[in-house]
Amino acid sequence: MDFAIALLAVLLDLALGDPRRLYHPVRALGALMDREEAIVRSAGGLSLKWWGILFVLFNALGAWLVVRLLTSIPVLGWLIALYLAYTGLALGQLWRDGRRVARLIDAGDLSNARLALAHLVTRDTSAMDEQALRRSLAETMSENMNDGFVAPFFYLVIGGPALLWLYKTVSTMDSMWGYKTERYREFGWAAARTDDVLAFLPARMTAFFMLGAGWFMSLDVHRAFDNMRTDALKTESPNAGWPMSAAAWLLGAWVGGPAVYFGRLKDKPVLGPTEGAWSSIKTKRLLRMILATGFVSTAALAAYFAMLFAAA
Repeated sequence: MDFAIALLAVLLDLALGDPRRLYHPVRALGALMDREEAIVRSAGGLSLKWWGILFVLFNALGAWLVVRLLTSIPVLGWLIALYLAYTGLALGQLWRDGRRVARLIDAGDLSNARLALAHLVTRDTSAMDEQALRRSLAETMSENMNDGFVAPFFYLVIGGPALLWLYKTVSTMDSMWGYKTERYREFGWAAARTDDVLAFLPARMTAFFMLGAGWFMSLDVHRAFDNMRTDALKTESPNAGWPMSAAAWLLGAWVGGPAVYFGRLKDKPVLGPTEGAWSSIKTKRLLRMILATGFVSTAALAAYFAMLFAAA
């Protein structure tokens, strides 16, 4: 992997966020997956679980092959690789979106804060008060620190843009199909399980990178380390609890609890100190910690794999 591409991609992501005028590959994936689901719903034949397995294999391997071919084009291949690496990372956009919601909450504009947060989460935000908004923002930002940056950057570093987009394709399928609802329980099973496998190591790395960021920010790293693993194991997902519990303990405020998904109330486990409430100061620390975690993870992964490749 060309480290110049990986590091330039991080800089572009931080500076620009998601591309505004150029087509984002995730939009193409989303359109493809909508079409695939429509075909399955009308075709019948195989069970929904088997259709889901086939689409995971076809889409993930297809994305890997297409990116490999595009990035191997003489001269243009390097630019294509850089664009695909940059659009595969989402730290810059995550931070911008989080800052926008935080500013609306701080301004007391809770109605627009609910609307802005609704673009970032699948839960119902329409009745959230200030505490629920801040708590939900912390949950989604900490969880997406892994899904949107650490995991794709990890796969970018070890396997280039092709492996990054194999991961992003699986992650996109999981975000679209990986729900335990009547509609997606069978069809999305393969996408959800594959995403669990691919995100297993990066999720735990994200939590420890957060501890590193917390150390630089003089947060209570020892308390977070002592409680993080216990809380992480409470969640249904084998991965989501790690960055969420790390963030909650570092910032001294709990996340989780009751939330409405698709019209149904779900009582999620509480992560973090139950006595800790969210405040404007803690939300601002959250935003700084997200950026700091990005810098720590970039430096750590780049240094580690550079040493491995240098020794090979």
